[in-house]
Amino acid sequence: MKFASQLPVLFAAVLTLAACGKKEAPPVTPPAPAPVAVAPAPDLVNVPVSVKQVVLANQIGADKKAVAPATSFAPADTLYAVVETIGSGKASVKALWTFHKGDKTAQVNETTQELTLAGPTTSEFHISKPGGWPAGDYQVEVFLNGTSVGAQKFAVK
Repeated sequence: MKFASQLPVLFAAVLTLAACGKKEAPPVTPPAPAPVAVAPAPDLVNVPVSVKQVVLANQIGADKKAVAPATSFAPADTLYAVVETIGSGKASVKALWTFHKGDKTAQVNETTQELTLAGPTTSEFHISKPGGWPAGDYQVEVFLNGTSVGAQKFAVK
């Protein structure tokens, strides 16, 4: 019976030894994600006026933006050059339309708009010809305050 009375003590010792031999891994905490640097949105208002882009189309919406940009037009189309600008201040924007045949160039139209801008703006220039445009190669060159800011080539077919 002596053995039976020592059984609980022996059992406790075995459990203690077993517990000492087994080591639990500490809980794993995932590292915190590094903060993501977010670049500030570009200032489109408090900068000098500049031309963002010029888009050609044969139709524009009420917002003066091109409905469907194009580089090829039908003879009866009205041709639009949509000029998107950013910045604030006074600006002179000019569209110079030309026809090209071989090494010859003929001016079709020149229009200037004097603008006072306060942030992103869309302006449009357009030309039409009641009898239709002759087939061939054309170009519209856009100027900002007398300096060319780009040219878009297009064709009438």
